[in-house]
Amino acid sequence: MATHKHQIVIIGGGNAGISVAAKLLRKNKFLDIAIIDGAKKHFYQPAFTLVGGGVYDLNDTVRNEEDVMPDGVTWIQQMVAEINPEKNLVITENGDEISYEFLIVAPGLKLAWDLVKGLPETIGKNNVCSIYSPHTVLYTRECIENFTGGTALFTNPATPIKCGGAPQKIMYLSADKFRKKGLKADVQFWTSGTVIFGVKKIGKTLMEIVNEYGITVHYRHHLVEVRGNEKVAVFESLENGEKTEVKFDLLHVTPPQQAPDFIRRSPVANQDGWVDVNINTLQHNKYKNIFSLGDAAALPTAKTGAAIRKQAPVLVNNLLAVMKGKEPYAKYYGYSSCPLIVGYGRLVLAEFDYNNHPQDSFPFEQARPRWSMWMLKTEVLPWLYWNQILKGEI
Repeated sequence: MATHKHQIVIIGGGNAGISVAAKLLRKNKFLDIAIIDGAKKHFYQPAFTLVGGGVYDLNDTVRNEEDVMPDGVTWIQQMVAEINPEKNLVITENGDEISYEFLIVAPGLKLAWDLVKGLPETIGKNNVCSIYSPHTVLYTRECIENFTGGTALFTNPATPIKCGGAPQKIMYLSADKFRKKGLKADVQFWTSGTVIFGVKKIGKTLMEIVNEYGITVHYRHHLVEVRGNEKVAVFESLENGEKTEVKFDLLHVTPPQQAPDFIRRSPVANQDGWVDVNINTLQHNKYKNIFSLGDAAALPTAKTGAAIRKQAPVLVNNLLAVMKGKEPYAKYYGYSSCPLIVGYGRLVLAEFDYNNHPQDSFPFEQARPRWSMWMLKTEVLPWLYWNQILKGEI
């Protein structure tokens, strides 16, 4: 067992942890920062939809973690087992203790496949697929390419998820491909939500897309069981608990998602298991030397990379203020963005805040599908991620 001490400890070497570390060092290169993450690979997850849809190479979504680690950061290549905020300690899975003056919690979230009965046993076979993991996304592409007709189900769970639009994006790409191939497809969307999308003008457009493809939407239902060998999905109504069995030829699953286990059992979590922070300052509501951003933070907005890009400078400015004995002053108002792919070469860019009010960046109506926004998604954003966002430049 080893003991480490650092001025700032960051849990998580994903988008949030790396970009915040880079921004901090741009402000003060003498900061003593450690990042704790045992992952060897770093993925650009927003491109997984494009990989599943057959227009992006999985190899282009990944870098070695060491290659994106900012210069000047101590990388502790372990996974976290426990946070002890009373003692200012992080304990790793092999028992090492890392003490901190300030802690940034950004571990991402956990794909909870096991919350759906039978799903762990059948994911990646029996035409049960998902774009949510690098281990299952290529099988998703295979299932869509090999689909010859029948019933194609797409699910959206009753938990918060990263990239809330992704369950629809892969559905629209699939429906577009099926139509272009002339296949007879019964495409169904089973969602826990009450509407197709929370921003009204975007929701209106998406309902037009749903009708264009002839998709059937079942609201207020979530997937509770998959019997892969029988090609049967079981959905439960969130209104009355009634269960519905549906035969499928293709099932795309968006798994239920949670904060990592060490967060959910930690004092830093709220009653729902997410890191309990002020939604504007990103400072912990109880432990004032702890901050959080990204997917694990209890922020009532979409869990996206675009949200992290707006959260990171707020956190950095507030942390540096607190380190000087001042009050946090910067504010985050819930900005998030969802580039909604609605077909090959067509994308609707949704940008919004905590109140689902549009926060459009471009001088045109973003609620309409555009090829230019498709190019933003497929070409511009990946370049920005690797070359500027992770380097703390934007």
